[in-house]
Amino acid sequence: MLIRRGDTVVVIKGSDATREHSTIARVLQVFPNEQKVLVEGVNLVWKHVRPSRRYPRGGRIQKEMPISVANVMLYCPHCQRGVRVGRRYLPDGTKERYCKKCKTGLGVIARKKRVATGS
Repeated sequence: MLIRRGDTVVVIKGSDATREHSTIARVLQVFPNEQKVLVEGVNLVWKHVRPSRRYPRGGRIQKEMPISVANVMLYCPHCQRGVRVGRRYLPDGTKERYCKKCKTGLGVIARKKRVATGS
């Protein structure tokens, strides 16, 4: 999965995606085993809570729920839209994500791996 916590994404499917104004938001948490992401302000639900120390009056709170990774695209600041993402190795051996449209780098995935020397 090429989406990380803190990335900016565009919601392309669901109730938060419209043709005129795509929702652009930050990823709060990633769930790789379920292939889901928690996006700030997207897929809001009401949760009814009983009175407790944390919520002395109880009531309803609004919280985000995870959405599928297939429903979001990584946002490219150069293209200013959601784009498909690829992986490539740089000459120094680091692996990075890049925009398939404009070939701009979107951040390093992994540092250069050390080569084990056998003796």
